[in-house]
Amino acid sequence: MSLHATIHQHVTYRPREGAPIVMPPGPVEVDLSADSATLSWTETNGAAGLTAMPLAEYNEYVRQKQITPAK
Repeated sequence: MSLHATIHQHVTYRPREGAPIVMPPGPVEVDLSADSATLSWTETNGAAGLTAMPLAEYNEYVRQKQITPAK
């Protein structure tokens, strides 16, 4: 299932085993599966961003209103 959302506050992702990277505030597209959420966005320089995170982590960001799904 694909939906639109907005990042409002500090949201990070960890590429592989690297240091956490902050996702830019603004619109994202979210694809939900049974165990993960894949988020895609456009960086300020026009580059595409993409990451997957465990569904529990995504849901926690939503609960804390750091990510707001569109209604």
